[in-house]
Amino acid sequence: MLEQLINWFPEWARPFIMPLLTIVIVLQVNLGVCSYLILLERKLSAWMQDRVGPNRVGPWGLFQPVADMLKLLLKEDVIPGHVDKFLYVLAPGISVFTTMLAFAVVPFGPVPSNLTPTDGQFPFIIAPGVDLGLVFIFAVSSLAVYGVILGGWASNNKYSALGAMRASAQVVSYEIPLGLSVVGLAMLTGSMNVEKILLNQANAGVLGWYFWYQPLACVIFFVAAMAEAQRLPFDLSECEQELVGGWHTEYSAMKWGLFFLGEYTHVITISFLTSILFFGGWHFPLIAEANSNYLGSTLVKVLVLLTKSFAFIIVIQMLRWTIPRFRFDQLMGLAWKVLIPLATLNVVCVMLVKQFQLNPWWLLPMSAGLFLGAGLIGTQATRPFARRVVDTVPEPHGHAHHAPAH
Repeated sequence: MLEQLINWFPEWARPFIMPLLTIVIVLQVNLGVCSYLILLERKLSAWMQDRVGPNRVGPWGLFQPVADMLKLLLKEDVIPGHVDKFLYVLAPGISVFTTMLAFAVVPFGPVPSNLTPTDGQFPFIIAPGVDLGLVFIFAVSSLAVYGVILGGWASNNKYSALGAMRASAQVVSYEIPLGLSVVGLAMLTGSMNVEKILLNQANAGVLGWYFWYQPLACVIFFVAAMAEAQRLPFDLSECEQELVGGWHTEYSAMKWGLFFLGEYTHVITISFLTSILFFGGWHFPLIAEANSNYLGSTLVKVLVLLTKSFAFIIVIQMLRWTIPRFRFDQLMGLAWKVLIPLATLNVVCVMLVKQFQLNPWWLLPMSAGLFLGAGLIGTQATRPFARRVVDTVPEPHGHAHHAPAH
């Protein structure tokens, strides 16, 4: 059917039909999913905090995202007079564009082998066959911080500027452990192509999922990716208690919504990548194997990947209401003193296994040892709070009450 559709177009246009169709589908689905993920997070937070949550607009509040979108579209678009208007308007577009561009090399289903743009097969990926897919994802996603920096700088607001400075330091710091965490996967697979990493796990079965060999790398990747997406407890650049709203303090209406569309797109990308890189992607024993060719097998594989990704989205949303926000020194210390050394040692472990041709299962106790060692060092490095000697309040009759000598 898709091949017949392609044949309707002139020959020069046929190679562009499937990529454009995939882009349109991904964009439309992403916009709808982001809207209802916000509703899900509000419902989930209400359940965790023993509240009701949105329930007035439509049955069970299901039309609340539609009402929110209409509000953002119809709300007065205020541009303060003291801002740099060009950069102020450009910043939200950069945030959305970079996060959506990173999703271009992330497969959301089984990518057919020997895929060509005119063979009528749906690719389940916007840009197939990118050999440096992981490098592309990290390079593009790190550019999202430019939208934050420009938004904070162009707002000409001290709170916004402080939020932008925090964001830049945070993204630069956590980009290092994020990249190091997947070096081991690239060494085990021999490729940085996301599709090949997924297919390698599917061919090896459930025990070939890289989570079993790289559990520490999985934790580092997930934590660093959340910090780069600036999700709680890593949202130091926009925390309301200190910075009013941080870099988006001066934003309203749809420009404010674009920033959060970029954030939720980043969350979706994180969830997909965690599922694909460490948990086999669309692979699942018995029902979604690499050689599954039964009727509807492609749909099952897509549903398996979506289910895994949805599970990680739920985890990210629950963490928002579970762990309190870090102090900024704790945030930077976690990156430079914990994650970067652990990620580096993990790469050394993979190099040893590859150099001496050991069984990859040796990486499991190595990862556990590194994790326990880091925990032991952390407990020994913490110092108790200094005891303070507080004098008591003088007695009402003028007789000073002296604190006992120590």
